[in-house]
This record gives sequence, structure tokens and C-alpha cells, in this order.
Amino acid sequence: MNDDTKTPVAVLGLGAMGGAIARHLVTEGFAVTGYDPDPDAARRAVDGGVTAAADPVEAVAHARFVITSLPDPAAVRSAWEGDRGVVASAAQGTVLLELSTIDPGTMTSIAELATAAGLRVIDCAVSGGPDEAAVGKLGLLVGADEPDLDYSRPLLDAVGSSVSHTGDVGTGKTVKIVNNMMSMGNVLVAAEAFEVGVAAGVDPQRLFDVLAGSGGSSHHFVKRFPWVVADDRRTRFSIRLADKDLGLAVDLARSLGIPSPTASMVRSVYALAIAEGMAGEDIVGLTRLYRRWGRRSGE
Repeated sequence: MNDDTKTPVAVLGLGAMGGAIARHLVTEGFAVTGYDPDPDAARRAVDGGVTAAADPVEAVAHARFVITSLPDPAAVRSAWEGDRGVVASAAQGTVLLELSTIDPGTMTSIAELATAAGLRVIDCAVSGGPDEAAVGKLGLLVGADEPDLDYSRPLLDAVGSSVSHTGDVGTGKTVKIVNNMMSMGNVLVAAEAFEVGVAAGVDPQRLFDVLAGSGGSSHHFVKRFPWVVADDRRTRFSIRLADKDLGLAVDLARSLGIPSPTASMVRSVYALAIAEGMAGEDIVGLTRLYRRWGRRSGE
């Protein structure tokens, strides 16, 4: 397939997730142009076959689809809004896919701006990490109009292995937030329980093998805790990002008038981990936090 027949896609944000998605889309036969202000992130993308743009305006100029994968709501607004933002720079009819974990209010606000400019919007929250993104195995939680969803299917099917239509734009972000609200609590309880078992003298591998098939098991325990047993400290999803997502969850609950004491308590422990200097560590690093506390209490 020559470049003239490849579907042009722009990716803004070439970090761990956006970069992995951009490189994978190249392998799927898309013509991918990307932009990231971090030169190292841009270089890794170029090494994977992505064409680097000098700025976001250049990146989206000829794109049929534009993907944004950014760290927080402020970064998303900055990318979408303004005279040199995506909405002002993309051609009419372009589909904008927003993959970041942000609040639904921000998502619906930028979607209204884009729709008024003649653009199509896909609220596409993702479930999974960089490893899944690199092979097109993300779970996609999609808020969109049916015609826009159908039109974007070839790209969505290349990015993810499953597409769950959650409803209108904004619902994808809502489902992602409540999913992470559950997931971060699950990982915290599992870390606490696992360290109790290890401290009591159970072999870590044997403990994992038994718990993985028990009533207390979960997707995240089975997926992530082999890394604990192997002392694999590579960061797939950081404690800093978990704290950010829990903040979004607590804020969303507050805006709806629903108390969230459990999520607030869970977030407080992640905040303690950050205070202990663990912000950049993977969330299963919480096991080491409990280990550290255990050593201190024994002194």
C-alpha cells in the first residue's frame, strides 16, 4: 500500500500510551503523523515509523482522524481549544478521538465546540496500558453517535480488541472513571492483603497461585501481581496517575451529590505513597509501601 492510499491519522501526545498507539497504527497500515513537545517522545515515535510534525497545526492539517492522548483535562483543553488548537486547525468532517482520562464535563464541553465547527467527535476512553496499546489490544469505552462510531470502526478496531458503546459523548469518560475508581481500590486492598500473607511466612509465588483462583481474586490481581512476585518494577501505570484518576472520581461523585468515602480513603493511601517518594512507581509498588511500613513498625 503506498502512502497516497493510506488513511491519514494524527496523534497528539506521544507518551507511553499515545506513542504506543501511534507506532501500532503504522504497523496496521495507517499514515500516522504525530506531535509531542517532548523531543524524546517524538524521536521514539519516528523510530517506529511515525512522521513527526513541527506543531499540532501541521500534524492535523491533512488528517482524516485526529487522536489526542494527553495527561489531564488542562492539557486536553489546550490541545483542542484556541486559534492553533485541533478544533480550529482540522478540516470539516474530520473525526476527533479523545483517549485521555479526563472528566466528562471537559469532554462534553470540547465536543460541543468541535461539533459547532463541523467536526465529528468520539469520546474514546481506554482500558489497558502501553503493552496492550502496542499490539492493538486495548479495551475501548466509546461515547459517540452511532453514525460516527460506524464511520470510525476501522480505526477503532485497529486500536483495540473490544469496543463497548457506552452511550453519548461523555459517557465513555464516566465509565472509565468509575472503572478506575474500582480498579485502584482493588489493587490497594490486594497489596495490603498480599503483604500480610507474605509477612506471615507464605511463599509469595504459592500465595499468588492460591489467591489467583480464590474468591478474592480479580482481573488486576491476576494481571499485575506476577510482577510483584518477580520483583518486576517497570512502571505500567503509575501511582501518580492513579491519584489523578481517583481525584477525578471523587470530584465526579461530589458533583452528583453522592458521598464517596471509600474512594476518598483509597486516594489518601495513594497520596501517602506519593509523599513517600513513590509517585513514578507502578501501582503494585504499593506492596513495597506496606513492606516499608511493616519494617518501621518493627523497629
